[in-house]
Amino acid sequence: MRTNTAKGTRAIAACGACALAVAMTGCGASFEGSGSKDAASAEQLAMHADDPWAVEIGANSKAQSDFTLVDGVYTGTGLGMDGLITVTLAVQGNHINCIEVTQEGETQSVGGFEAIRDGKYAAMIDAEQGPDIDCISGATITTAGVRQATTDALIQAGADLQPVEVGSGTTIDKVQKGE
Repeated sequence: MRTNTAKGTRAIAACGACALAVAMTGCGASFEGSGSKDAASAEQLAMHADDPWAVEIGANSKAQSDFTLVDGVYTGTGLGMDGLITVTLAVQGNHINCIEVTQEGETQSVGGFEAIRDGKYAAMIDAEQGPDIDCISGATITTAGVRQATTDALIQAGADLQPVEVGSGTTIDKVQKGE
């Protein structure tokens, strides 16, 4: 009688092992439910989607600033995400031309870094003829820094603007103190 019980226990264990082996085949290197399939699909979609940065921003070359400005080249600074942003403006005949926007610590492959690299901020400053540019999605702090730097450069050029205030203990304060 003991022999039959041992055989029955072995048979149940063998059936359990087979059932477990069959069930575990679904846990292999499948993309289903792991999120990888969704990520791969999103990446493929992004490779074939229109470039969101390819939108042309039209600038009216005859537009003039609302400010009375002194001709010259002016460089202003503003606070970015983790460093300074500089905007260099050329002013001639009350017309603003953004020569360059540079950054020190913006996150690569994120809105603000890409917009600086691709010249989107410069085009917006040229089109707006001032610091009141639209915010770029994912780059709120960078856009604020570009506005601040543009305002700083325009104040140097004689514009009647109030400087953008930055409190002590902020990143720009630490950068200026060399911390």
